[in-house]
Amino acid sequence: MPNPIAYMMLLIWPIVCLGLFRNLPLQRALIWSILGGYLFLPPLTEFNLPLVPGLDKVSIPNLSVLLIIWLGTQEKLRLWPASRMAGLLVVGFLFSGIPTVLNNGDPILFQSILGFDPVVFPVDALPGLSIRDIGSVLIGQVLVLVPFLLARQFLADEKGLRELLLAFMIGGLIYSVPSLFEVRFSPQLNTWIYGFFQHSFEQMMRNGGFRPIVFLPHALWLALFMCIALVSTVALARQSSVISRWKMMFLAVYLAVVLLLCKSLASMAYALLLVPTVLLLPTRWQIRLAVVFAAVAMIYPMLRNAGLVPLEALVAQAEAISAERANSLSYRFMNEEQLLERAAEKPWFGWGGWGRNLIRDATTGDILSIPDGRWIIVFGSFGWIGYLCEMGLLALPIFLMGLYLYRRGDAALSPWIAPLLLILGITMMDMLLNATLTPLTWLTAGAILGHAEALAGARTGLNIASEVTPPATARRRTVF
Repeated sequence: MPNPIAYMMLLIWPIVCLGLFRNLPLQRALIWSILGGYLFLPPLTEFNLPLVPGLDKVSIPNLSVLLIIWLGTQEKLRLWPASRMAGLLVVGFLFSGIPTVLNNGDPILFQSILGFDPVVFPVDALPGLSIRDIGSVLIGQVLVLVPFLLARQFLADEKGLRELLLAFMIGGLIYSVPSLFEVRFSPQLNTWIYGFFQHSFEQMMRNGGFRPIVFLPHALWLALFMCIALVSTVALARQSSVISRWKMMFLAVYLAVVLLLCKSLASMAYALLLVPTVLLLPTRWQIRLAVVFAAVAMIYPMLRNAGLVPLEALVAQAEAISAERANSLSYRFMNEEQLLERAAEKPWFGWGGWGRNLIRDATTGDILSIPDGRWIIVFGSFGWIGYLCEMGLLALPIFLMGLYLYRRGDAALSPWIAPLLLILGITMMDMLLNATLTPLTWLTAGAILGHAEALAGARTGLNIASEVTPPATARRRTVF
């Protein structure tokens, strides 16, 4: 159970956000309010209030920055996307939960004795969803999209894109200190500070040592963040002067060592692919690779659902690398098969919340199947509609930049856009394996979408750029 310090940190974070906005430029304050909350607030801790979703390390920073910018600055919020497709996906994302709630009003009963219908012998049940749950679902979806919509307006210019990369690099350097501590002394910081351990300790042990987790939900999330920090550092190094470039490359080597100590094969593979790509390839090829990532992430679940993915061949490839990794991948695929069968019972709008999408023992209600990939979680909970809207919002900025590249070339593009596209694309790929969708992903996607809309406005002569890019004089505003 979380201790009082955990709840106190959640309570004081809006005050921290207010201090950031009073003392930093708006773009930097926005990024660090959300990034800092993600990195340092306690996981799995929330305030459960009636009729609203739980307030936790994601929703509290998101709500705080929205209210501070809306009520405490002179900025005019223009949150609605200029892209019609983006607007359609936002509507779908926000309101797809309504039919999900309406189609899941029946409770799921677990019976001690089966086969005597219509007489039942219930021992436990998952509650059905009711009309009052619609408000909670809508509020939850709105809070999730806050970083996406704010980044679209305030981080879409070249300075905002660079601020994102710089924040990822600095965040990785700061987080490397507690990470190295846990590599040496075992993952204990969350227990010492917040009074509980957030996951299975066995999963933090790998190859005779420890994987750091610090204050994130899982060690895999930390490893992915270190990969993002490394790619961001390399991107900044490429655009720096000769002297600064060597300093940046030294930091990149340091972050690479930290990533190696995180002992995550997937994140190390991402880094091996992305670091030379960002360092050596021209912008157009980086964007094309990001488009490939997004296309694979969108199409894979459809092929998986149709049984067209060669699972045995993938497991065999993993076994050639490591028997442990092959067993882990095989276990993931087995879970996905069971969860896909469950999701197929309600394919369009899913099973909703309360863990209704999971495979459970019919008599005890014990969970028998654990979802790993974000895609299978969303597919089971909100169906195809929810999945297409969520993944579509993440993939659309990449596809829009790919379309711009096809039509106009890369001569006028910001040097920061391609690395951010690769970061977003590789995160979407990782979401096929893990539930690693974070506020940082939404920040990145929103900034890229705003930049793409600004480029489209400049190309067509529309005044979109003024709506998605804050004026140069608005970098700092008096708060309250």
